[in-house]
Amino acid sequence: MLLTVNMLRHYQRCSRRSFLDLYGDPTQQDFQSDFRAKLQQDRNALQQTILAGQTYHKPNYAWGDWHAGANATIALMQEGVELIYRGVLLKEEEVRIEDESFLHLPKTVTLVSCPDFLVKQPGQSNFGDWIYVPSDIHLGRRPKLEYQTVAAFHAHLLASVQGVLPDTVWLRLREKKAYAVNLSKWVPMMQALVEECIEMLLSRQEPEVFITRQRCNLCPWLNHCYAIAQEQQHLSLIPGVTPSRYQHLQTLELTSRESLASVSPAFLEPALGEEVAQQLVQQAQSVVQNRAMLLEKPFAIAKTTKTAEWLMDNPSSLLSPIELYFDIEAEPSLELDYLLGVLVVDRQANTETFYPFLAEEPNDEELVWQQFLDLVWTYPLAPIFHFCDYEILTMKRLAKCYNTPPERLRPVLSRFVDIHDWVTGMVTLPVESYALKAIAHWLGFEWRDAGANGQVCIYWYDQWLKTRDRTFLDAILRYNEDDCRATRHLKDWLVDFMQDASQLETARE
Repeated sequence: MLLTVNMLRHYQRCSRRSFLDLYGDPTQQDFQSDFRAKLQQDRNALQQTILAGQTYHKPNYAWGDWHAGANATIALMQEGVELIYRGVLLKEEEVRIEDESFLHLPKTVTLVSCPDFLVKQPGQSNFGDWIYVPSDIHLGRRPKLEYQTVAAFHAHLLASVQGVLPDTVWLRLREKKAYAVNLSKWVPMMQALVEECIEMLLSRQEPEVFITRQRCNLCPWLNHCYAIAQEQQHLSLIPGVTPSRYQHLQTLELTSRESLASVSPAFLEPALGEEVAQQLVQQAQSVVQNRAMLLEKPFAIAKTTKTAEWLMDNPSSLLSPIELYFDIEAEPSLELDYLLGVLVVDRQANTETFYPFLAEEPNDEELVWQQFLDLVWTYPLAPIFHFCDYEILTMKRLAKCYNTPPERLRPVLSRFVDIHDWVTGMVTLPVESYALKAIAHWLGFEWRDAGANGQVCIYWYDQWLKTRDRTFLDAILRYNEDDCRATRHLKDWLVDFMQDASQLETARE
């Protein structure tokens, strides 16, 4: 059996993905998204930037012929070249599994990795008075667990080739920042992970579906797994059911939405705590009954001075003569917030106007920031509604970056109202996530471009910079305006829902 570094990396994120990569039907994978393709292009571009001006060697072999690639790499290492790009490291390793059901299987596994760089350094190895140290390039800004596991895998295979384990392995992160991996910590953890992965793959037991948006979002098997999860009505589609909480629920024999919805929260409290137990049970009830529900114990809204109880008595507090709805589009690889979109709703004049402050060039960011500030200061009393905290964090970043005086920023920030905080602190909804799209879709709001999302906009902006085709900009503007309108739609629904709840409570009294 072949175990590549990518299979190990995928296993660490999701054991099911590594299984499907080996045994799944390739026709059931999603087509590569434009955003995934862009990430690969960005990584390749970063590699080429680092390689620029350096002399390097790349082993010559037919792709997929790993033994030929490993032999070509060893030849370069024996020659003592200074830098090897995309070398191949290979090791035949015995399978150490005691389960008798595996006795008929091959006794060895071929481990393969391809570090971005192998860098020559002084030392003693099988080749002479030099050793090689692997180095990988990643787009992330921090050394993620999977990066360090992969680095340890490189080092482990390299040690079998050159006869010595390097003292450290380097990660080159975004902005060319270097990070040293602690091999004494990560090699043992990596070896345990390799054994787990091999055992799972040899058993041919397909791992259970578990949908978690953060990990599944870029996986080519997402739609395949999601369809299975929907058919099974899997508990991972209930917001708040994390992998660790799911294990607790299984231990308690709560394996369906209905069983979770019917249990008393007190039954879950010893394992999950009062707040989590209450939220999970009510979330399941909301999904099973397909209706919005007031939280039984509304939690204080963290980002404002108001509380959920106060809003219950004053739902019209979220209605103002003029309201602003704000959403941002960004290009993380450029650290650029290129579109600050504002929908101005004048209830008295019965008008709605969308203002897209767009940086057509990256160096226009300061201009659109000042244009945004000018607009919001035109309406000094209007609340500024947004969804999640990215907008507030971005305001602080832009203010710091462009030396905005505190007296120009603080009054603006004081008017920000995070609708995500209000919704999650007040109600439970029959949705699979509390992202804006999931909630707005449940409320009947539709985006004009059905396939548009934040990742697609990143790709569109990149295409605009490369092609100057304004259809990409037009699509981004539509999406951003729809985000603003979806936020408005959600806020208005919340006001109506709270008014109805308040009236019902009054009638009961």
